[in-house]
Amino acid sequence: MKLKLGIPKGSLENATIDLFRRAGFAITVSARSYFPGIDDPDIECMLIRAQEMARYVEDGILDAGLTGRDWVEENEADVVAVADLVYAKQSFGKVRWVLAVPESSSFHSVRDLEGKIIATELVGTTRRYLARHGVAAKVEFSWGATEVKPPVLADAIVEVTETGSSLRANKLKIIDTVLESNTQLIANKLSWADPAKRRKLEDMKMLLDGAINALGKVGLMLNVHKDNLAAALSVLPALKRPTVSHLSDGEWLAVNTILDESTVRDIIPRLKQAGAQGIVEYPLNKIVL
Repeated sequence: MKLKLGIPKGSLENATIDLFRRAGFAITVSARSYFPGIDDPDIECMLIRAQEMARYVEDGILDAGLTGRDWVEENEADVVAVADLVYAKQSFGKVRWVLAVPESSSFHSVRDLEGKIIATELVGTTRRYLARHGVAAKVEFSWGATEVKPPVLADAIVEVTETGSSLRANKLKIIDTVLESNTQLIANKLSWADPAKRRKLEDMKMLLDGAINALGKVGLMLNVHKDNLAAALSVLPALKRPTVSHLSDGEWLAVNTILDESTVRDIIPRLKQAGAQGIVEYPLNKIVL
């Protein structure tokens, strides 16, 4: 059994390969090849642009692939959504396709764009969005640098954003969200029906979900005298409840927990004040719930 897996080429490539590394798969990319190596003999990888991934998965050229939900909808692809993987090229959140216009324009809603020109890479989705709002506007495909087109080459754009910083830098304002999207692991329907391939994909989903769950979190171990346990525990926010175990010295206990990395710098000094010793912070690759 060989599972043909599409890895998104382009902006999501590095984030995807790093996510797979955290999940336990080592993917190596050569600058001259579109066929990355992977340390799993049951998987063959191919680099494909995210915009085209859903079509190749639907047609069975690939058994599965990672792409945005936006491109699945854009291509109206008939595929199985195996997993929602909420990560992007810059953050751990979702991305938005937004309708944006020049800050100096008089446009305040999509209805103000009747008869106007909208530039976007997401043509089909934008046309369906306009139809839902009863607006007739010309939608032009944009080959890139979409933010620079208004107001000379287009009246408005539909563009993807994580933070909105690029839009603001180009003096554009958002007037509506067209679509919210995140990365998905998708599968061909016949491949999903194959027991061996489905088992492989389900295992992959579990490991990738575990890697997503671990993003931005760390583990913390510490020792505390039993008299100070309650004070130390009161400092710790935990994924569920901290694990507490006895040390060889019956007067001392070991505490193990998981917390957001952003909180560590505040929590460690408070733990020390509460009587904790031997505090160790360590990275996490996966949290399987």
